Amino acid sequence: MSAYFAINGDGDYQDARPGSANSQRGMRQRSARARKDVGLIGQASWLSSVINLLNTIVGAGVLAMPLALSRMGVLLGIFVILWSGLTAGFGLYLQTRCARYLERGSASFFALSQMTYPNAAVIFDAAIAIKCFGVGISYLIIIGDLMPGVVQGFSESAGGVSFLVDRHFWVTGFMLVVIPLSFLRRLDSLKYTSVIALISIGYLVILVVAHFVKGDTTQHRGPIRLVRWESAVATLSSFPVIVFAYTCHQNLFSIVNEIGNNSHFRTTSVVVASIGVAAAIYILVAITGYLSFGNAVVGNIVSIYVPSVSSTIGKAAIVVLVMFSYPLQVHPCRASVDAVLKWRPFKRSESPQSSPSRLASLLAPSKTAPQTRGDGMGETRFAAITTSIIVLSYVVAMTVSSLEKVLAYVGSTGSTSISFILPGLFYYKISSPDSPHHQRLMKEDDDEEEDEGDEDEGLLGGRGLKGGVWRKRVLRRLSLALAIYGFAVMITCLVTNTLLVVAPH
Repeated sequence: MSAYFAINGDGDYQDARPGSANSQRGMRQRSARARKDVGLIGQASWLSSVINLLNTIVGAGVLAMPLALSRMGVLLGIFVILWSGLTAGFGLYLQTRCARYLERGSASFFALSQMTYPNAAVIFDAAIAIKCFGVGISYLIIIGDLMPGVVQGFSESAGGVSFLVDRHFWVTGFMLVVIPLSFLRRLDSLKYTSVIALISIGYLVILVVAHFVKGDTTQHRGPIRLVRWESAVATLSSFPVIVFAYTCHQNLFSIVNEIGNNSHFRTTSVVVASIGVAAAIYILVAITGYLSFGNAVVGNIVSIYVPSVSSTIGKAAIVVLVMFSYPLQVHPCRASVDAVLKWRPFKRSESPQSSPSRLASLLAPSKTAPQTRGDGMGETRFAAITTSIIVLSYVVAMTVSSLEKVLAYVGSTGSTSISFILPGLFYYKISSPDSPHHQRLMKEDDDEEEDEGDEDEGLLGGRGLKGGVWRKRVLRRLSLALAIYGFAVMITCLVTNTLLVVAPH
C-alpha cells in the first residue's frame, strides 16, 4: 500500500485541477484510501489469511467423502463436490462485496444486519453462535473418543492404565492446550496452529493416497458405482456432508478485517485459493478412498485400515486437526454472543437508512467503556464471554458422548444460513440501486472500477460504465438465487435429518 502511495501521490496532485474529470477521480481515489484506513488496520498477510480460512473449511469431514461417493456414484459425487464449492465460494465472494459497504475493520454479520434487517440481527447472530458452539463441542467429543485408541495403538499395555483410556481425561488434558489459544483476539494469531492442522490434513491425504497406490485394500474392496447411485434416500443423506464441508463463512469477516491489503482482488483471491485447495483435497480423498474400498467404505476411512503405526498416526492427526480447529470456532462464537448481548429492538420510528448514528453507536466501543481492542470488546467482557464458551463446551463434552441429532439440525439451519441465505439476502438488499446504503455507503472502489473502464474504452461512449451497471444487476440476481438455493438446501437437510437421523432405525 505504501508503495502505491509513493508511485501515485504526485499524479493525484497534478490531476486534481478544478473542473477536470481527473480531479474528480483523484478525489474519489483519495477518499477511498482514507476510508480504508479507518479503524483497525489489518496486518495479516495473504498467505496467513488463506491458511486460516482453509483450516476452517477442511476438517475431519474430509474422511467421509469416500462414503459420499459410494452412495452417489463417482460422477454425481464429484459434481456435487464441485457445485458445493462453487456455491460456498460465491457466498464468500458476496461477503467480501458486502464488507466494502462498511468501514475498515468493522465488517461482521451484526453490522450488516443492522443496516439491512435490524430486528432480525439477534436471530442471525444467535444461529451463528449456536452453530459454532455445537461444532466446537463435537471437536472435544472427537478428541475424547479417539485418544484412548491412539494410546493403545502405540502401546498395547496402555490399556491397563485406566486414566489413559478414559475419554474424560483426554478431554480435560487437551482443554489445557486450547484454552490459551481461545483467548487470542486476532484470527491471524492462529496462523501457526492452522499450519500444524493443515500438516495433519496433509498426512491424512497422503495416508489415503498411499494405501490406494499400494493396493493393499483390494481384498476388502466392494463393487464400484461410476454413474449409478445407491438410492435417492442414500444420496440425500450424503448431500449435507458435502454441502457443509465448505462452511467457513463465520470467519471470513474477521479475515477481511485483519488482512493487510483488503483490495477486492486480494480478498477474492483468498476465497478462490481456499475453496480451490479444499475442493482438490476433497476430490482426491474421495476418489482414492472410494476406489480403495468400493462400496465397503465407511464414514471414517482411517478406521477401516489394517491396524498399524501409520493408521494410528492418522488417528492422532485427526485429534491434532480438531484440537487446533476448536479456537477457530470460539472466535466467531464469541463475536456473535457479544452481538446478541448488545442488540436492542429497532423502533418503528427509527429508520436504519436515516439513522447512521445508531449503527455507529452499536458498532463502536463506548468512550466510557473499559479498555477495548480492535474488536470493540472490553477486557472484562472479552474474558467473560470466552470463559463462558469454554466452560460450557467443556461441561457438555464431559457429560455427552454424542451430539449427532442436535448437530444435524444445527448444521441444517446454521450452516445454510451463514453460507447461502445471509450472504445472498444481505448483498441483494444493500446493493439495491434504491437503497440509501447503496447511495451513501457504496465504496469509491466501485467508482474507480468504472473510471478504469471509461479510460480503457476511450471515446466509445461509456461502455465501461454500462458494463459495470450490467454486472452489478446480474450479481444482485445471482445473490437472490443463492438465498433461495439456501432455503431449498435447508428444507432438504431438515427433512433428510428427520427421516434418517432422528427417526428410529
